[in-house]
Amino acid sequence: MRKFTTFFLFTAIFLSCQVLLSQEASILEKVANAHGFENWKNVKEISFTFNVDRDTKHSERGWVWKPKSNDVTSISEEGTLEYNRADMDSIAYKKNGSFINDKFWLLAPFQLVWDGANLKHEHTAKAKAPISKKLMQKLTIVYGNEGGYTPGDAYDFYFGDDYLVQEWVFRRGNQTEPSMTTTFEDYEEVGGLKIAKSHKMAEGKFNLFFTDIAVKN
Repeated sequence: MRKFTTFFLFTAIFLSCQVLLSQEASILEKVANAHGFENWKNVKEISFTFNVDRDTKHSERGWVWKPKSNDVTSISEEGTLEYNRADMDSIAYKKNGSFINDKFWLLAPFQLVWDGANLKHEHTAKAKAPISKKLMQKLTIVYGNEGGYTPGDAYDFYFGDDYLVQEWVFRRGNQTEPSMTTTFEDYEEVGGLKIAKSHKMAEGKFNLFFTDIAVKN
């Protein structure tokens, strides 16, 4: 009887460990959650202005997004356009390309979870960050070659033990050489989301930044 009791005890412990391992967050989820992804389910509306300063030129465009209904409002010099991402005509589809880009910059850590089924990823425990030259963790993601606005693109995320992204590299078409490298800085918590409001290059007068960020829960 004692042998059977011991057997069942070890079996129960083994199964419990397997459940815990299966429940452990993936590296994609850890990065997303560090930026407040667990609070995204509460977001009814998010609005922001996407700005770019390049040398002496400034450009901007505003967005209002209701993620639960997927209604989007675009605000730019061209005027205001309202559309639903589930039913887009040719004009909305073209405008939605800009929305995808701007939303990706704003919520890049969340895209790791949203796009998880359409990308491959590789995690490196220690790698030299391209701008600061500090040793950080590195997460490389590569999108599939079909679908989306920019298929086959790759991104390298660099972050510390807190999983907050500090730098990243965009590589168009998964090419070896970087297409763009910027920082993630000026973090602010808005509606439970931790958002990097500024992205700068190591050289040159370039700053991609967000203003007027608001979240309605």
